[in-house]
Amino acid sequence: MPLKFALVHEWLTPKATGGSELVVREILNQIDADLYALIDFESSNPDSYLYKRQIGTTFLQNFPFARNGIQRYLPFLPLAIEQLDLRRYDVILSSSHVVAKGVLTTANQLHICYCHSPMRYAWDLTFDYLQQSKLGNGLIGWIIRYLLHRLRQWDVLTANRVDYFIANSHYTARRIWRCYRREAKVIYPPVNIESFPFLPHKEDFYLTVSRLVSYKQVSLIIRAFNELQKPLVVIGTGEEMKQLMKIAKSNIQLMGRQPDEVVKKYMANAKAFVYAAYEDFGIALVEAQACGTPVIAYGAGGALETVRDVRQHKETGTGIFFNEQTPAALVEAVETFEVYQGKISAEYVRSHSAQFSSQIFAQQYLDFIKTCLGRASHSLMVLFCTLVSWAFINLPPSAPV
Repeated sequence: MPLKFALVHEWLTPKATGGSELVVREILNQIDADLYALIDFESSNPDSYLYKRQIGTTFLQNFPFARNGIQRYLPFLPLAIEQLDLRRYDVILSSSHVVAKGVLTTANQLHICYCHSPMRYAWDLTFDYLQQSKLGNGLIGWIIRYLLHRLRQWDVLTANRVDYFIANSHYTARRIWRCYRREAKVIYPPVNIESFPFLPHKEDFYLTVSRLVSYKQVSLIIRAFNELQKPLVVIGTGEEMKQLMKIAKSNIQLMGRQPDEVVKKYMANAKAFVYAAYEDFGIALVEAQACGTPVIAYGAGGALETVRDVRQHKETGTGIFFNEQTPAALVEAVETFEVYQGKISAEYVRSHSAQFSSQIFAQQYLDFIKTCLGRASHSLMVLFCTLVSWAFINLPPSAPV
């Protein structure tokens, strides 16, 4: 009989269109799996590839305002994910950046987790969350701190429910080891390189595409370009939109959310793509390079694996790094880029992005699953032989063999 697969993701909504959702889509292109999530508003969305698909959900599906931000129910997420009954499946595939890896499994099931990041709310962004939510003070602050403490404990505990981890970058693999003391296979997320238009000649504007939330540091980019007085286009929406509109000067255009084709057009025409977030991978950086567009990025995290600084790689550079998340550091990086931009080949930038293609992801992911299945079969055979040997060794002398 063929193996039964289940794929578990955190949430599926029209607003969730980042790198983790691209991974889910590619996995479903390769594997016939039933799909589960905490909430699902994509199967009812006519514009989604998941339209009319049967998707299993949790009790959070009916919570008020869940569609616009299930993160507000953070203390309930661990309980909710544990309510998914996946006992009828042979292989559990999770796509996790919050709680998906915490699904309950049995000893007879194989659980392979593609980890986009250990839970940032509980680890790296704890103090940012407390500060920006204004919940870090007083009695409420101590309650929130205690809940985050328990969330970290749950997060570590549930790492033991995973048989094999996959990380989306070597940086994430190091974070998985730091948080869970587990090794992880690195398989970069898929980018449909062919779908991005390549233009060797660029127009005179800079671009950033991002959700407008605090850790993406879009306000830093805007303050830097306020000082530079160079044209900047900002595509994306989020909770910081109103604040950013207040501080942006006339050289900056905030376009809000745009269709994919519009985003790709701007990416292909931009002089450079600017990114200031500290990301585990940063799929937008690869998408820009797929258009032959060089990148100016904060030099930390996954960016160090996807971008080559032209100052160190004179023949194969694809962009420029800046080393501090400050407007002054970005201003200096943009000015440096304008000195070096003639030495960056748009053709090479495009070819550099090919190593992150959907085809390479699919091949590596499927190969890893086959390897894990082979190991699981071998382990069961070893266990069986051990039990049989033990039974024979411990037979009483008079027992017939």
